[in-house]
Amino acid sequence: MSLLSILIFLPLFAGLIIVVLPSSVREGYKYVALAAVIIQVLISAYIYLHFNGNVFTGIADQNKYQLVERLPWISLNLGAMGKLQIDYFLGLDGLSMPFMLLTSVVMLVALLASWEIKINLKGYFALFLLLDTAILGVFSALDFFLFYIFYELMLMPLYFLIGIWGGVRREYAAIKFFLYTLFGSVFMLLVIIGLYFSVTDPATGYHTFNMLSMMDPKNYVEGSIFSALAHNELFGVSARLLGFIVLFIAFAIKVPIVPLHTWLPDAHVEAPTPVSIILAGILLKVGGYGILRVCVSIFPDAAIQSAWWLGLIGIVSIIYGALNALAQTDLKRLVAYSSISHMGFVLLGIASITPEGISGAMMQMISHGFLSSMLFFLVGIIYSRVHDREIPHFRGLALIMPKFSAFIMIAFFASLGLPGFSAFIAEAFSLIGAFNSESINGLLPRWMAVCGTLGILLSACYFLWTLQRMFFGETRLFGGEKWKIQLTDVNAREVTALCILTAFALVLGIMPSLAFDKMNASVLELIRLVNLK
Repeated sequence: MSLLSILIFLPLFAGLIIVVLPSSVREGYKYVALAAVIIQVLISAYIYLHFNGNVFTGIADQNKYQLVERLPWISLNLGAMGKLQIDYFLGLDGLSMPFMLLTSVVMLVALLASWEIKINLKGYFALFLLLDTAILGVFSALDFFLFYIFYELMLMPLYFLIGIWGGVRREYAAIKFFLYTLFGSVFMLLVIIGLYFSVTDPATGYHTFNMLSMMDPKNYVEGSIFSALAHNELFGVSARLLGFIVLFIAFAIKVPIVPLHTWLPDAHVEAPTPVSIILAGILLKVGGYGILRVCVSIFPDAAIQSAWWLGLIGIVSIIYGALNALAQTDLKRLVAYSSISHMGFVLLGIASITPEGISGAMMQMISHGFLSSMLFFLVGIIYSRVHDREIPHFRGLALIMPKFSAFIMIAFFASLGLPGFSAFIAEAFSLIGAFNSESINGLLPRWMAVCGTLGILLSACYFLWTLQRMFFGETRLFGGEKWKIQLTDVNAREVTALCILTAFALVLGIMPSLAFDKMNASVLELIRLVNLK
């Protein structure tokens, strides 16, 4: 078993241990999960330190991926029709490796936030660790069928984590989230089947689910439904463009983009704090990663054809999400809408199809993973004290919670793009890519970059206004003296989690090359692959 397989299935193994442990060791469930996640962080850090970002020279070449593991998994002899082969196929490149580290760190923070969970600990931590395995599998799978299994596996634990441990309207939020995501996934399966019958493995000559084979036009069967040379149409639309749109919608629901975003505020508001951290810190990045790994890599011609519309959707998401955040009175809902706005920069950077834009989109996903986790953790601290998140119910918190206020100021200023933090680098590169796109490839007009800057201005408005209303001035609390006693400052466990996230946001803002050096070669190869088509 390779190091990558150990990383993926370690949480699942820990979850099984928790399932078989007796109920008498109720508090032990937390420590089994914590040990597994800490080991996961150490393995991810080892992979990051030993990952060579300069050797990648072929995004569709298996030999250029690192930590590759490929084993036959499902094999079915079809007689004269050949053989159906599904492989257990894993590997990392510069597009996926950063998300393995991000996932490990965010899951550690979410686990620290899980110390507040009091009911049904066995079920909670078992589902938590199953979700961990599914997310890591998505970021490392190179067989499309295996990718789909991990992708769908994320749904089940999230549904129960929201539906059982969530707020008052948890069942509604869980069902809404499940149906939205399943809607995209069902149609994704049809495209996967179409791709399977369109592509052959050059080594065996049989049809294949190998995602790397799907990226190479030489492997497509002449005249097949998704062949780039056949010019097939479905419902009057190019088959490849339609395949791109279907896959894009499936991943865009996860991002989420406007108008497919309505599940996100409900899921965040009703989810417990650890699940909100996972949703914002990791799940949204699964959508962005899927657009890069699947949509752009397999259908680069359709990506170019759709670039203007992707850029427009990104701009709409940036501005619409920011305006909605500005109108919120619930602090958690404000942070949820800010996530929609910030993820719009990811789509804008991808749509530019430039090295700066895609690098900026990758950095934005990594940066937002740390900062959104920090914001939801901070909101959870207030809610755990007084079970209230309404912004007008708080004033002058800086006088009674000085450490908490310092952390939330850092999170707010970092999220609005203050120089020195990772979000500044990410948004700057996304906008540079969008601005240069008109002169490099003519895909995006420059006014889109100009409109994107409005999102940064609006984010300053809603973050600074919230800071002024909740934390400055004379202390006035809706719950009076009772709340003043309950609103204790952050404890050692909370400080540890917040310091981890602050450190990553600062380090990536001061030394962004720590991320860019690992991903740059893969980004350039993706651009080259698009230009070849």
